[in-house]
Amino acid sequence: MDRYVDIVIPRGSNSLVRHIQNNTRIPVLGHADGICSTYLDTSADLGKAVHTVVDAKTHYPAACNSTETLLVNSAVLESVFVPVATALLKAGVRIHADSRSLKAIENAGIAKDPSVAAQVSAATDKDFGHEFTDLDIAVRVVDSLDEAIDHINSHGSKHTDAIITEDRASAEWFMRRVDAAGVYWNASTRFADGFRYGFGAEIGVSTNKTHARGPAGLEGLTIYKYYLFGNGQGAVDYGVGEGKHSFLHEDIPLDNVRDKFVL
Repeated sequence: MDRYVDIVIPRGSNSLVRHIQNNTRIPVLGHADGICSTYLDTSADLGKAVHTVVDAKTHYPAACNSTETLLVNSAVLESVFVPVATALLKAGVRIHADSRSLKAIENAGIAKDPSVAAQVSAATDKDFGHEFTDLDIAVRVVDSLDEAIDHINSHGSKHTDAIITEDRASAEWFMRRVDAAGVYWNASTRFADGFRYGFGAEIGVSTNKTHARGPAGLEGLTIYKYYLFGNGQGAVDYGVGEGKHSFLHEDIPLDNVRDKFVL
């Protein structure tokens, strides 16, 4: 079939996408997992943290750009995480907390009500590499920015990850070091979408590093065919030395090309 089909863009479940990726020689543009993380840094603004995390988890939980893991710097465990957790619980989110975040929730007393307590459970190792596609979020406490980056690069799916911080240096370091198609500063991971990027209708989302990466519209799928209009030139005619021509490497407006040549 690879002689007749140029590319496959699967949209569906994790198992469907993986099956297609593993059973075809046709190029596949897509992603099997949407394991997105949001990291609360030491200088995270409380208002921004609450709004972006709740949006990233609850706006459309089944979407591939929904945040599945919340990483919290230990320095803001009580000051930022507890209010964020309170807002998540109020929104109906089930929190899968590691030992330190679970203790912070218990100490703050935000899950005393039996109905709210049922929304909090101890996280397992599998939770941090799992796409919930529901009102669930895994929480892990880290002690440094680099620890958060290492967690994302080892557990994430290279889709979209975000940092909430007021420190530009920390944000820029995070954005350079995290290996993902989209890396955000003080914004919800839910913005990872072709329409929101201005690409028109989204064709798919790719975590590949070529040909397209991230949300892709029609333009992102465009490949090139090169036309060269010559007059008997050879490559030997160009270079350094007497009688040699040099390359100009100038952009030629498309309108000028259409005026001079018939394709």
